[in-house]
Amino acid sequence: MPLPDVITTHRLRLVLLTPEEARAALDGGREPSWHADYPREDDLAAFSMIRTLTPWGPRHIVRGWDGLVCGSIGFHGPPQDQDGVLEAEIGYGLVAEARGHGLATEAVKALVALAEVEGVRVRAGVAPENAASIRVLAKCGFTDLRGPDSEGQLVFARPLAQ
Repeated sequence: MPLPDVITTHRLRLVLLTPEEARAALDGGREPSWHADYPREDDLAAFSMIRTLTPWGPRHIVRGWDGLVCGSIGFHGPPQDQDGVLEAEIGYGLVAEARGHGLATEAVKALVALAEVEGVRVRAGVAPENAASIRVLAKCGFTDLRGPDSEGQLVFARPLAQ
């Protein structure tokens, strides 16, 4: 079952970005449904990676109660073989006003669950000083600490369920 274009959780919708949306945002375009602080610099960096529409790309994080886009989440591309296991890297972020309410945890859990159905292990890189993101990963079962990558980020992986 491929990843759907829209993933719905209890409080969120994770909506796949199209290449056209990404280009418009990179050119300074804004949508009325976007939080005033969205897209953040990290969101734009993720948008710049979009070349074609793929379910393994960035998604808007849309709050269900008000329809406001308050962040982004997605994979840094389709799964690749890593030691005989398909693996994909996830990235996510929220505007400051949306942090601290469990939204990142809810979004990560939803995306990871669907990746696992596809037999894909998920990893994430996080700055060592980003305690909030490290807590999100811990809550989502990322227990395999691989150490720092070439950019100094800690790399965590979530073991596949047996």
